[in-house]
Amino acid sequence: MTGFVSFVGSGPGDPELLTLKAVARIGAADAVLFDDLSSGAMLGYARPGADIVAVGKRAGRPSPSQAHVSQLLVDYASTGARVVRLKSGDPGLFGRLEEEIAALRAAGIAFEIVPGVSSASAAAAAAGIPLTRRASARRVQFITGHDVTGDLPDHNLAALADADATTVVFMPKRTFPALVRALLAAGLAADTPALIAENVGHPDQSIVRATIASISEMLERHVSGAPALILYGPLLDEA
Repeated sequence: MTGFVSFVGSGPGDPELLTLKAVARIGAADAVLFDDLSSGAMLGYARPGADIVAVGKRAGRPSPSQAHVSQLLVDYASTGARVVRLKSGDPGLFGRLEEEIAALRAAGIAFEIVPGVSSASAAAAAAGIPLTRRASARRVQFITGHDVTGDLPDHNLAALADADATTVVFMPKRTFPALVRALLAAGLAADTPALIAENVGHPDQSIVRATIASISEMLERHVSGAPALILYGPLLDEA
């Protein structure tokens, strides 16, 4: 008996940003394995009796290994269960989706991907700005602030220092100062407009507009535990 897994994007945390398909899949599931940022009110759509299992990962906190999460998906689906893997934002953006899909394929378990509102789109919307601008920001690039070891990845600095691109940095806080030093060395101006968005989609969300240099200085002094994105580029210069 083989079940089915739905990878469902929960959006950035606001339950009103769930798609209709996401709500339907959550409501039909026998088990919901959720990320930390996919908790709260949106779990209220699960049916009574469904298994609700926290499998989220947060920097600096105890959390299940990726291998354990992948095995849980296989174990639940192998009983014939309908499983929802509830991922924050969109499942395909820095959500370890590839590893979980690989585990399901190896076990012969069918799955689907239900896209969600990316935290990048939600942050831009909350700030009242577009991610693109016809004359000056015709390209958007999404990057991660750290690799599997927690260090700054080996990025294409020429691309990231492009003054005509909008860049969104996921999981940026601990490595952004190092990234900014590299960007300045690659020719990006220190006064390039930027914003840091924390707890996007939650009642306590915070958006601070500044420059790449001033945000770097702020993070050198203090790094909070709130999840965040940093956006920088020309689309912010009139915000």
